[in-house]
Amino acid sequence: MASSDHPSDAASAQLTSRELQHDLERLAGTLRQLEVEYNLFFAGRQPRPPRERRAQVERLLRRWDRAHIDNAALRFRFRTMQARFATFADLWDRAMRAREEGRPGPLSPPRPGSPAGVREVGPQILHVASFADPLKELDKLHGLYEAVMDARRELGEGVVPFHRFTELVKEQVRALRSRGSPEVAFKVAIREGKVNLSARGLKGVRLRPEP
Repeated sequence: MASSDHPSDAASAQLTSRELQHDLERLAGTLRQLEVEYNLFFAGRQPRPPRERRAQVERLLRRWDRAHIDNAALRFRFRTMQARFATFADLWDRAMRAREEGRPGPLSPPRPGSPAGVREVGPQILHVASFADPLKELDKLHGLYEAVMDARRELGEGVVPFHRFTELVKEQVRALRSRGSPEVAFKVAIREGKVNLSARGLKGVRLRPEP
């Protein structure tokens, strides 16, 4: 008589994949919102760091980090999000330490009325954001635009129209995604007295073959 183990195992694996797919959608949205809220906090527009939302992300990551994920595509997507969170968490933690110690750090807002000609020690990071598709992430795109334009106004530089800025971001994302990056991180910084916007592909985690 045939065993019923295989149908049960298949149903269980299918259920696990559906649960993971659901959690990955939640994770993507929560992680996007976490980036926005940290940027608002370090810009002085939010009174407290988003600890509760960060805890939500960490709980989802812990849940699936200990699980065996059979689906290779879902496993790759999860590892990519995990690596993305680790990259930004390191930046946020360094910025928090600098803030608590009363010294300038990454993501510190520019000091008003800084004397001209004062040379910064390394670039001063003002804002970070990552995109897979900028036109589907308009809240973050507007946040990035405002961060760049606010910094340009502060330094007496001209303002770029939003549609031109959007085309620039779209082109950078398109170019880096064509080279294998699932998402692209943008960094706004003050470097040698000028506003600098740089883009870097988030490569994620390369999967090892199953034994």
